[in-house]
Amino acid sequence: MTVPMALLALLDGAPAHGFALKRRYDGLLGQASELRYGQVYSTLARLERDGLADGVGIEPGEGADRKVYAITESGVAELDRWLQEPFLPGGRPAELFTRVILALASGRPVEAILDAQRVVYLSRMRQLTATRNAGDAIDRLAADFEIAHLEADMSWIELAGARLTDLRAEVASTVGARDE
Repeated sequence: MTVPMALLALLDGAPAHGFALKRRYDGLLGQASELRYGQVYSTLARLERDGLADGVGIEPGEGADRKVYAITESGVAELDRWLQEPFLPGGRPAELFTRVILALASGRPVEAILDAQRVVYLSRMRQLTATRNAGDAIDRLAADFEIAHLEADMSWIELAGARLTDLRAEVASTVGARDE
């Protein structure tokens, strides 16, 4: 998910200043994705520059005054387009895939990489299960989302482990062919 689209969606509900947007974001998506205050303000400036949001006023705040932003008609159209546009996941190789292939290419022990990742994933799945069991509806949904991805990654780890002999041979021949 992109920060600009998240902020546009939050502005679509009501105009707000950056501090309020950060609080809304953290309340809804903070479990899944961190957002820093600097990102909020730099993104709002870009949205305003691009005509997707407008500064519509100033509210007094603790310390400095706070600029209030509202989504524009162009912003609504862009948000609608983004929400309705199907996408393919990924777009570039995942980090674990990349690490496995590069470890194979450099002759390093891949089993240790897969085992270490498995331990980290299992630990994270236990944390998420505790969150799911104790959390509200948003926390449960966020935990279920991440658990599903971790389960898929765990399945991929098992597949990679089962294919290491073939992978070693193929990577070795690819690396050797490029060196010639």
